[in-house]
Formats: sequence, C-alpha cells, structure tokens
Amino acid sequence: MNTKSYFFQSFAIVALALVAFIGFKQILPDKIFSDSKLDSKNILIDSLLLESVAQDSLSLDDDSIAESERKLNQQKIVFDETEGIEFPAETFEDYKGYQYLISFYEKLYQLEKNPQNKVRIAYYGDSMTDGDLIVQDVRANYQERFGGNGVGFVSITSESAASRGSVKSTYSKNWKTQSYLNVKRPTSPFGVNGHVFFANDKSNSTWVQYEAGLNKFSTSLDNATLFYGHSAKTGKVNFIIGKDTIKKSLSPNNLVNTLKVSSGSLKAFKANFVQADSIPIYGFNFDNGAGVHVDNFSQRGNSGLPISMFNADVMRAFNNSLKYDLIILHYGTNVLNYGTKNYSWYEKGMTKTVNKIKESFPGVSILIVSTADKSTKYDMEMKTDSAVVPLMKAQKHYALETQAGFVNLYTLMGGDGSMIKWVDEAPAKANKDYTHFNQRGAKAIGNLLYGQLNKGYEEYKKLREKRDAEGTKPKPVRRAKPDSVSVTTDSL
Repeated sequence: MNTKSYFFQSFAIVALALVAFIGFKQILPDKIFSDSKLDSKNILIDSLLLESVAQDSLSLDDDSIAESERKLNQQKIVFDETEGIEFPAETFEDYKGYQYLISFYEKLYQLEKNPQNKVRIAYYGDSMTDGDLIVQDVRANYQERFGGNGVGFVSITSESAASRGSVKSTYSKNWKTQSYLNVKRPTSPFGVNGHVFFANDKSNSTWVQYEAGLNKFSTSLDNATLFYGHSAKTGKVNFIIGKDTIKKSLSPNNLVNTLKVSSGSLKAFKANFVQADSIPIYGFNFDNGAGVHVDNFSQRGNSGLPISMFNADVMRAFNNSLKYDLIILHYGTNVLNYGTKNYSWYEKGMTKTVNKIKESFPGVSILIVSTADKSTKYDMEMKTDSAVVPLMKAQKHYALETQAGFVNLYTLMGGDGSMIKWVDEAPAKANKDYTHFNQRGAKAIGNLLYGQLNKGYEEYKKLREKRDAEGTKPKPVRRAKPDSVSVTTDSL
C-alpha cells in the first residue's frame, strides 16, 4: 500500500468533513448552537431517559400537533364524587385536579382541628429543587400555618450539601453511593430518596455529620432517626453529641430499620459507622412529630423515570414509618433538550412512574408539577423554548390519566416569555442559563406552588362543610380506577 497516498486521502476526507460541517452550521437553527453555556459539573442524565429518547422514533408535523392540542384543550373533565365531595368540572386547558388531592386535604383539615396530628409530603425533583430551593419555601408556608419543625428526611451524601441552608451536613469521602439515576441493579434496594449508601471502607472511618440550619423552622434537629436496610451481618454506629459518645448496635433484620439518635432536640451530631460495611444506609429523618413535614428528594439530571425502578415492598416499609399523605413529582428540566415536540414516550414512562408510586404508597395523593418556562436563542433572540408547551401538555395529560393533581408551573410564572422577564428583572429571579431560578426566584415559585395548593384546600373546606351541613352520605372511595373520570369533548 502507498502510505503517502493513503495519508493524503485521509487528510482530504477530514478536510471535506470539516468544510461540510461549517457549511451546515450556517443553515441549521440557532438553537443547536446556542450561546448559552451551562455548567456541566456534577450534572448527570439518568439512563432511563436516554434509553427512552433513543427508542422514540415517532414524530408529528406541526399541523397534526396543533390539531391535537385544539381538541385536547376543549375536553371537559367531570369528576366522580369522593367521600360526598365533588369539585366543579374543569377543562383540560385549566386542569388542576383538586379532586385527586382530597385525601391530602382531609389530613390537613384534621390537622387544623388537632395540632398534634401529622401530615407528611415527599417532594421529588431535579436541579430545580437542588439545595432545598423551592421545597424549603413550600415547607415554610405549611409549617407557618399548620405547625411543624424540622427539614424531614436527609440523605447521607448530596451534591448540594454545601449550598443547602435548611440543614448543614458534611461527610467522609469514602462512602460508596449508588443512585437510581445511573444504577439499575443496586447491591441493596434504593431508599425512599433514590439512593443507598455503604460504609465499606475498613481502613478508614466512614462518617456523616449534621448541624441544624438557620431557617425559621429548622433551627434544631428533632427526634434524629437513622434509616437503614436489611443485611445478614450486624454493625455498629457511634453518635458523637458534643463531648459525649453514644455507642449503638445496628440490627438489620427488616427491609427497613430505624434507630433513634435522640428523642429530643439537637443542634448537631456526628455518626461514625463501625464494622457496618454490608449494611445499606439510607439517611436520617428530623421532625418534631406534629404539624407538616416536607422531605426534599432532589437529584440533578433526573427525568422522574428512575422512580419506576423503586422496590414497592421497600417503599411500603418506609411508608410504615414516615406515613406520606402527598407525593409531589416536579420534573421536566432534563427532558427539554432532545429536539422533539412529541412527548408521548415521556408520557408513557411517567405514567409507569406514577403507577409505581401508587403501588408503593397506597392511597397517597399525587401532585404533578410541570416544567417551568425556559428560554432559548432563535435567530439571535431569546424566546420560550419550542418544547416547553408540548412537554407541559404531556405532563398534564399523564396527571389526568393517573388521577393526580396538577400545577402548571409554566403558566403560573407568567407563560410565554416569562423566564426572560425573571432573568431581566432587577433584582433578577432566575439565572443567565434561562432555565434555573436563583434563591429569590425559588422563593417566589415556592409561594406560588403553595398558593395553588392552598386555594384547593380552601375550596375543599367549603365543600366539606357544605356536605356535613346537608348530611350527605359519602360514597365509597374509589382508588385510581381508569373510569373514575368522565371526559367529554364539546362539539368543535
């Protein structure tokens, strides 16, 4: 073979490819080569999302999408009575689904009557809720009105530990961590937080330390309780509280086990795990046992699809201790970047996720929070990303199909072009990536979310009191049956 000829032939091919790329770049949409530079440090994309996108080959033209949306928005939703209560009919366009939050609202109602009761919320999200953003403000609103103290369940390690103000945590670097974001078959089942941790370094100490935050309702670590999983071997943990060291044994006999650090309030403590290398560790819970408690289960890069991998038996074991009344699924940020306006694949996957939640936490109310507005550069001008509205509609659709409540965060924050306004405001409420809220904006979003939920609760109280005054006999509760919603389409 002529080596010299082969070299020039290869060089020519590379040169032609480069010229072709430059030429195509001039005619392709600006969005593909957006000027927005995102910090990719610690950003992960879950494997289930990538697989779902890769398998999705269905595409619809703009006219088909517009016609489908027109018909969808004219749907009229008539709710079936639950416990003698029926919220007014809604259109799909304005769907909120308060009817499916009745069991949650009833628990709030009972808490309002008896402040010693307890209501618990699990808030699953992506980078939007990183560092307890948004969630800490939802939590604060509920605790301000209904009582409650503490930040709830906290993982062993977290990407946002250093930036979280509602609780401070530090940990040794030798924890072995498995996340539902990128591990399909964990050594032991994932915990309610989507993670499992192992202190399997026999040469060095494996530890975690917590300190109460500065937020109004999180100035102490109340009833600190360790959650850990099943193992054939036992272990030990030493709790260091001030100058005292309390040595306790780990007995991993059940799917989910608990161990009290203290029954009172602490400002800080450190947990050293000893000879516990085979025991799955999940995290610690902090709450005062009354009022409202909100757990933040945020995970950067999460689409929500990995929740479908939860072990239902393990989740029910968690729920026996934590007793959830509402589960919030707040996703979308990581689903917008795949060049599609058809999200039927995501709708299908998230329907599976919601059904897994129902299997894992029987009778719990579920709330879907849609994607927020996001801006992208088109022809040198920042505009709402063309994928935002189609994704929001898909999220609304699987919320309706799975009988979940719905918050349209896109319209709640202002709709088309709103992210640009949030970024350009002085002071700004969102970051220059035109995707994420800053702390000021997150507080505003948390207040908006609470406001919509509370509006539904106030309507519920009126309907309940009317039912009681009329002596209406409640009908049996029907749980998550496909025919429990009547959807009619008005004539076009």
